Amino acid sequence: MDNEKKTLKIMIELYCKKHHNSKKNTLCDSCLELFNYAIQQLKKCPIKEEKPVCQKCPIHCYKPEKREQIRKIMRYSGPKMIFYHPIIAIKHLINKTKN
Repeated sequence: MDNEKKTLKIMIELYCKKHHNSKKNTLCDSCLELFNYAIQQLKKCPIKEEKPVCQKCPIHCYKPEKREQIRKIMRYSGPKMIFYHPIIAIKHLINKTKN
């Protein structure tokens, strides 16, 4: 779960920096709210450690509005992760294809 939190935070930071002009390693209020929401949902996850990536999860625990926000962020940040955080990006891709 820690890797998932770290990956999520990095993806939201990349998105926030570009779209909300936040500084490196910081989040605007709306992105921070989304990150905190996502962390709360991860903590409540009944699957926990065996959880697949959200895209392949049989349980969609995000509210539709939040789910769409996360999708938008991941579509933007996912391809850029290989340049900014290659090891994390590769691990995420492995998890995505494994599950």
